[in-house]
Amino acid sequence: MSNLLKLNRAALRFVQNTKRGLATRVIENPEEYTEKPEYPPIVDISNEAKKKRAKERYHEEYKQVGTVEEKVIKLNLPKYYGFQCVVLDQSEVLYDTLNFGQYITRTVKHETPELPEFYKKNDEMVSKLAEKVKSEVEDVIGFEYSGYLRDFVLNNPKATPEEKERFLASNICFQLNRTLVNALHGDFPHLSECEVDLDPRHEAFWFVGGIDPPERVRSYRRGHEWTKKFEKAPVDRSFQHISQPYLTLRHVNPLPALENVNLEALNYVTDKVEVPDQKYDPRVYGYRTTHRHGTIVPGYWAGSAHEFGVLSYQRRDGLLKFAKNYTPEDVQEALHMQGITSSFAWAYAQAAFQGFTTFNEITYPLTSQTIITDGRLFSFYAYQMNTLLLHSEHAKTNPRYNKCWATPEMKLFEEVDASGKVIGFNPDVLKNLLHFYVNAPEKREDVDMKPYLDPKAPRAALIEDELRREFIEKTYKHLMANRKRHERVPETYLWEKFYKIDFKTRPMEPRRRPFELGINPFRRRLDDHLPEYVPRILRPGGYGGRRHGKSQEKWRPTFYPTTHSDRPRSKVVPNYPEQHKYEKINEEEYKELDKRYRKKE
Repeated sequence: MSNLLKLNRAALRFVQNTKRGLATRVIENPEEYTEKPEYPPIVDISNEAKKKRAKERYHEEYKQVGTVEEKVIKLNLPKYYGFQCVVLDQSEVLYDTLNFGQYITRTVKHETPELPEFYKKNDEMVSKLAEKVKSEVEDVIGFEYSGYLRDFVLNNPKATPEEKERFLASNICFQLNRTLVNALHGDFPHLSECEVDLDPRHEAFWFVGGIDPPERVRSYRRGHEWTKKFEKAPVDRSFQHISQPYLTLRHVNPLPALENVNLEALNYVTDKVEVPDQKYDPRVYGYRTTHRHGTIVPGYWAGSAHEFGVLSYQRRDGLLKFAKNYTPEDVQEALHMQGITSSFAWAYAQAAFQGFTTFNEITYPLTSQTIITDGRLFSFYAYQMNTLLLHSEHAKTNPRYNKCWATPEMKLFEEVDASGKVIGFNPDVLKNLLHFYVNAPEKREDVDMKPYLDPKAPRAALIEDELRREFIEKTYKHLMANRKRHERVPETYLWEKFYKIDFKTRPMEPRRRPFELGINPFRRRLDDHLPEYVPRILRPGGYGGRRHGKSQEKWRPTFYPTTHSDRPRSKVVPNYPEQHKYEKINEEEYKELDKRYRKKE
């Protein structure tokens, strides 16, 4: 009984002290408290939501990569053998692909007999210039067609029609550009500041979502309980554009926007425009797919001061193989398809060198001017890029869209007689050409042109660390060269599929192939390889740099832009993060590292 009384008295004293303490408590930081309770947001814990959040984190980390070269390396990091790319080669023209081209570039096409309203402010001036340079342009055309003989190409029976067209058209484009620049550079100084590229390399790589999955993906999903309900869920496909224009002009400043639009308010739903919905597998249209690294090249390397395009002369020799079987309407659609994709790819590559990617949206519009010609026939395309987000759900939900103004095919002249006189010259084509040339680039003062690049080192050449700079340069150039690996891309042969997978008729044969060991070779990452071995005599300290019978600099360091969201490296690949720094460490640190590496080995 006495113990119970003592317990009650102790409880009473505790309550009294607690009340006294609460009554006299002083809140030290009142700004940390709110009148109403605030609860953390409720997070969806489904697998789909987790994957989406992980993808968003990866894209945010991708945005933080500081240099142009490292962004391209990180883009290719998930695939050692490259992506299964849909190749958009401008030398290959396919039937009925205009709507598909608009979908994969999210472009609205405006087909007009004239250039857009933006160019009409220069109509009077261009008309005067056309009269001034008309005779010089006619002389150029007459000389290229009949001024001197080119029997080694044009009359060579072994030369293909495509080779003949490329040879003649490239000379005409070069001479046209030379004539117009010489005639205009006095009144338009931006032309004398431009750099001219002959046969440049234009390549772009991006992802497009909302496309129907191929049959192999559907069969895989059907074979697992947790993926059956996603059998027909759309997938992302990687697209690789490849083209080689006759000639391009580049300037230090970008071209002005064709329409002064607010990118945040741009909405294709409320603006009542049409972006075709083409969700079919690209192979349905006849596009080929291949394993290759994603390459982004706007015709120059990072570091060039002239990093914005003014205009480009694109080829159209790919139509020669199919024009006989095409109607005029089909040919016009094929030209529009080429004009849209080539304009988008060039503008996209320029945006990539400003730090924007297929995962990180552009913050200001970019303009490109494209001419598709064979020397006699001309098609003009004025393109304004407003968005780059085309992957995943953005293919359907992205409110922004790109715009392209396209003119129908026009003849610069009808023919050239034996004396070199041009017959049927069309001044309207010359005026369109002059409109593109007199459109002067402008410096954008109120815009951060490179918001996602390191201001101190936006490209690899400015990195202070010599080892890191050399590694990034070497890796980047190897990816852009797209040379084949020393090992062939893994494949399952038909006899293996028949005898080992579909019908297991070789049970006694040793299991050595990847599919027999449960290994998917295409999940190998770009950094899943042995680092470069450093001979002992070349290591820091030479033979005297060994401790405990081992050298501490056995492998040359690697500097891949990996983050914690990237998948861990393979078990067979040594990972020595502490040895990526060429610096001395004390004895205690070395013993700890040595124990750790011995356990791994």
